[in-house]
Amino acid sequence: MISYKTQGTCSKMINIELEGDIIKKVEFIGGCPGNVIGLAKLSEGRSAEDIIKRVEGVTCGFKPTSCPDQLAKALRMALAEQAQA
Repeated sequence: MISYKTQGTCSKMINIELEGDIIKKVEFIGGCPGNVIGLAKLSEGRSAEDIIKRVEGVTCGFKPTSCPDQLAKALRMALAEQAQA
């Protein structure tokens, strides 16, 4: 399980559990409940690389990032940590 402190979004943290490259669990702390719960459920069971490709760069209104974009950053960090282990 890794925890990623988000930047520039309503959510404050993302907790992620990976099994290899597969996302087992995603939990957002804060944010718009319907959106972050939906994003988490859509991500679980998929490969981290697939989700990164789909959501990286998504913005929220006038903000330069979003909860999906922050999830992509968190997944990149999780994959990098796994590669170093």
